[in-house]
Formats: sequence, C-alpha cells, structure tokens
Amino acid sequence: MMKKLSVFLLCALAMVACSKRDPILPGERADIFDSYEVNVKNRNLPDLSAEITNISGDENCDYRQDAQNVIWSGNKKIWTGFATNNAVKSNQSPICDGGFIYTGLSTGEIVKINTKTKKTVWSTDVYRVNNLTGGASVVDIVAHVGVNGKYVYAGGLGDAFCKLNAYNGDKVWCLNISVPVDFIMVDDFVFVVGTDNNLYAINKQNGDVYWKTEIKKQVAPKYDGKNIIVGRQKISYKNGQ
Repeated sequence: MMKKLSVFLLCALAMVACSKRDPILPGERADIFDSYEVNVKNRNLPDLSAEITNISGDENCDYRQDAQNVIWSGNKKIWTGFATNNAVKSNQSPICDGGFIYTGLSTGEIVKINTKTKKTVWSTDVYRVNNLTGGASVVDIVAHVGVNGKYVYAGGLGDAFCKLNAYNGDKVWCLNISVPVDFIMVDDFVFVVGTDNNLYAINKQNGDVYWKTEIKKQVAPKYDGKNIIVGRQKISYKNGQ
C-alpha cells in the first residue's frame, strides 16, 4: 500500500512540476520565446526622425477598462475577461484601431475585440511560461498596448515584450524583458524601460536589441529629437550613452 502511495505522489509531483497549465485560464500555455537570452548587439542606431511614431491608435476611443479585466462603454459593460486577485494597479486603457479594441489584461494576455459584435477576435499570452509555476505570479500587462500598421506591440510584468500580428495575434518576435511602463517608437526602433533598470533600443522589424543602458528610475521614456529622456537622464538614441 505504501509503495503504491509513494508512486502516486511522485507522479503527482511530476505533473505539477512539468505542467504548463495556467492556474487562472483554461488550457495549456505555449512558450512564446525562441530563447530566454537577450542578445545585445552593441550597435549604433541610424539617424532617426525628430518626432516619435504614433502607436496610440484612433484618437476617439470611448472605452475604459477596470481592474477586473472588464471593458466599458460609458456605463455599459461590453466585454468581460478573467478577473485576478492580485492585479497590479495601472492606468491601462483600451486602444481603438479600425473598428477593433486592443488591450492588455492582468492575466498576461493581449486581446483583440470587435467593437460591433463585442466578441474576442484573438487573445495571445505575453509572459514567460515558467512564471506560472509560482502561485502568486505577476504577469499583468501594465504598459499601454501599441498598434502600428499591421502589428501590435505589447509588454508586461511577466518578462515579455512582443511584436504580434494584428490580424491573428501570432507572435512575430518576443524578448525576455519585463515592462513596467509605457514605451515609445521612433521610425524602426522601440525604446523600452525594463524592470531590470535598463533602457533597451529594439529594432521593431526583427527584435534585435541594438543597445541597452542602465537607468536610475523606471519611468516611461520621452523623446526630444536627439535624446531619450528617462526621468532626469538624457540618453543618446544613437548609442545609449
């Protein structure tokens, strides 16, 4: 009897250790990374425009989002996601683009919603799968989602910053960078502040990290046409110095 019990317990432990099941969402989770390593190229950027690239979607976006992953239009509830008990406080709000809503959830997902049907078009995980092994994992998407042309850019606290296909939500590339604040885009480059206290310059076409540099404060970056401003730091967009 004891031998049978021991075998059962070992099997159960193995299943828990190896499972990729989300404790919140149904189904298996697929890893979004080709590699967990962030390979920094240490390359200079080309000359960039004087203004940032728009990634905010339509100007008139009459929707708001609450901490329970519910989207509202005025006082009308139009879409409900899975609620979480340990959501991080944020100013996340939906982005409207071409009759669709894009937004990040405290479950670590990016969702696309049809504004006419109020139905989910797709949802995509934007977090590292092994974050699910902890009971109190934080995978919230707290930075605003960016829409630029046919692609969606999003990062969250689950150690992921990704470029997704706006049509079907498929991953184009993902980097193992945890993102606590909004990011900016200038031409072909995205500037992202990480929770590891680094600012990253990322080529939006292929996900190459041209440079990273240490920062003193985790605040959303700004752009003055020559430098990336992070708090009181002025950082050259060219080489991160």
